Amino acid sequence: MIKYLVVVGVIWAVYYFFIKKKPIKNQYSNKYEQKKETSYSNDMLKCESCGIYCEINDSILSSGKYYCSDECVQKGKI
Repeated sequence: MIKYLVVVGVIWAVYYFFIKKKPIKNQYSNKYEQKKETSYSNDMLKCESCGIYCEINDSILSSGKYYCSDECVQKGKI
């Protein structure tokens, strides 16, 4: 009886340490979360003066409206 328990124990140990697949962390989920966080900086807005689209980080906010350049801000004030 002890022989069988030892054999089962060895088989279990081999299975547990060498064969059993550990859960793989999804390497793409972390990249997706990073991309998701940075996507807010790439939002596009329409210039109130000339109508072209520019990134929110590059745009100028004046009087509650977004403009693509200082020239468009001056045109918008006229």
